[in-house]
Amino acid sequence: MIDKRYIAIIPARYASTRFPAKPLAVLGGKPIIQRVYERVKPFFEETIVATDSEEIMSCVQSFGGKAIMTSQNHRSGTDRCREAYLKNGSQYDIVVNVQGDEPFIQSSQLQSIKSCFDDEETQIATLVKPFDPDTDMALVENPNSPKVVVDSRGFALYFSRSVIPFVRGQEKSSWARQHVFLKHIGLYAYKTDVLMEITSLPQSSLELAESLEQLRWLENGYRIKTQLTSQETIGIDTPEDLKRAEEFLRVHGDY
Repeated sequence: MIDKRYIAIIPARYASTRFPAKPLAVLGGKPIIQRVYERVKPFFEETIVATDSEEIMSCVQSFGGKAIMTSQNHRSGTDRCREAYLKNGSQYDIVVNVQGDEPFIQSSQLQSIKSCFDDEETQIATLVKPFDPDTDMALVENPNSPKVVVDSRGFALYFSRSVIPFVRGQEKSSWARQHVFLKHIGLYAYKTDVLMEITSLPQSSLELAESLEQLRWLENGYRIKTQLTSQETIGIDTPEDLKRAEEFLRVHGDY
């Protein structure tokens, strides 16, 4: 089998309702976007930041990274990845979309998502993390933490902000001990031709209902392979998250 070529693209937009200019916020003496870039770069032939901001672009270039300007009008990081990939001009088999607010992403997670493409049926890949059996069900029910159910080969059947599946005949407080619920980790990878296709599709009814773009892909018949990870991601969505990340960094280092 010919080795596949992978490129990592890190979408990083300036505007954010909860945390404007987030990629430029400093964490442990470095901008968040620099921390993400430096963790990702060793595992790919090429790594680029896709941004809509001259300030972010200048920041990336200042630490020796590569950035590409993209439109301010993209609905998702997936759409931004497509534009950056086309503007970059180099040819790769797989595009890995790493969120620009994940400064603690692990090497094992990057390797796991790449390994999904050992299965030739994989068109899109993502990660899932099992909830602990003793997890408070309030955490499982959190609509900001999408859940996923998969088939026997690890391909996604459905994603939802609701708890799936429903455990019939059991007290809800015991559900996590009756069934292994899977939390979706928002790291994606796509075969390049598939990335071009899915970003050309109109929004679907399920996507609009749940506000989850991956449902558009499932509705259109694409196969999304999942890989288990035991490690939690530590995303930064708000200034409060940044404070928690600073404390985590102080206690654990870059782990």
